[in-house]
Amino acid sequence: MKTTFVSNSTESTRMFKADWMEALSKVHWSVPLWVFVPVVTYFGWKSTTVQPTLLSYIISITAGLLIWSGTEYILHRFVFHFVPDSKWGLRLHFIFHGVHHDYPNDANRLVLPPSVSIPLATGFYFLFAWLIPVEYLYSFFAAFIVGYLCYDISHYALHHANFKSGLWKKMKQHHMTHHYQDPSRGYGVTTKLWDLMLFSDFRKRREEAEN
Repeated sequence: MKTTFVSNSTESTRMFKADWMEALSKVHWSVPLWVFVPVVTYFGWKSTTVQPTLLSYIISITAGLLIWSGTEYILHRFVFHFVPDSKWGLRLHFIFHGVHHDYPNDANRLVLPPSVSIPLATGFYFLFAWLIPVEYLYSFFAAFIVGYLCYDISHYALHHANFKSGLWKKMKQHHMTHHYQDPSRGYGVTTKLWDLMLFSDFRKRREEAEN
């Protein structure tokens, strides 16, 4: 996805004619917490009802966080950055991710709206329920949702917090390079691990600049 327009405005363009649809497309950064912390709490409690062992907890929680991390990368790179040819496809691309690249400073269109996150979470739950034994499922899914929350809140922070040093500053530099210099690289938000492993980080860009 090549970006030819990037606005520094703190508000993005109107996306829908209907006022109710426009309102649903704008979300305060705290909304994912209000929606999904109860979900994490419920599945965390539910996991205690299947008599898990400490080892099963460690395995399922680690796996849930790791699978979310990979899911974050795959969705960002191959779904959000897929640019179709059709008019309707381009419209959907703009609604789901293009608007964020055109207006990266719009605080109300940064985290996923519940109209998107709830169906996605539901779909993932049924997929995992089909694949994962019940003694691992509930704690796995709770960890997966925790990973999603870390992604959404971190994404907001990278755009709107001023980090002076340390890991967060490096993460912000990585993400801002993705936005303002090369949107075809740097898909990881909460970690650069997958970018490094799949050669979509900015090493090649830096090497070309040095030469």
